[in-house]
Amino acid sequence: MAERKTVHKWLWVWDFEKEERWLNEMAMDGWALCEVGFCKYVFERTQPGEYIIRLELHQHDERYIEFMHDTGAEVAGRLFAWVYFRRKSELGPFDIFSDIDSKITHLNKISRMLAVIGCANLIIGLINSFNPSVRIGWVNLLCATLLMYGLGRIHGKKEALENERALRE
Repeated sequence: MAERKTVHKWLWVWDFEKEERWLNEMAMDGWALCEVGFCKYVFERTQPGEYIIRLELHQHDERYIEFMHDTGAEVAGRLFAWVYFRRKSELGPFDIFSDIDSKITHLNKISRMLAVIGCANLIIGLINSFNPSVRIGWVNLLCATLLMYGLGRIHGKKEALENERALRE
């Protein structure tokens, strides 16, 4: 059995690029992602730089997973709607988002998810704030605030890509 190690780490959804960089740094050090859980990453010992790791917010779709498999990528793990792919470096560059429009589409998916969860927390928090028997409505309001902050971060990334696209046109 291959040597494995588990790392517990908290990363925000809107920092998915930071998470991907970290996972690729681990792979460059010879630790390729093989399993993922909530704040939990399991790595297996591999040759340094053997794998390239990519992640994407994508609903479960067997045809898409099959398509990615045909490109040489395998699913290293899933967490909610996030899919973690890995592919051998020897197969060449591995990018899921090949152009600005596909990157913007991905950011829009993340924005919708953050907006829905953020609005739900806002509504629940407001309802609970007016209910004297519930004393933790502030937790939902705090979550809504954090999620709206994340939505703003994603919007900033999307705006930068739209500006870049406008410069190229």
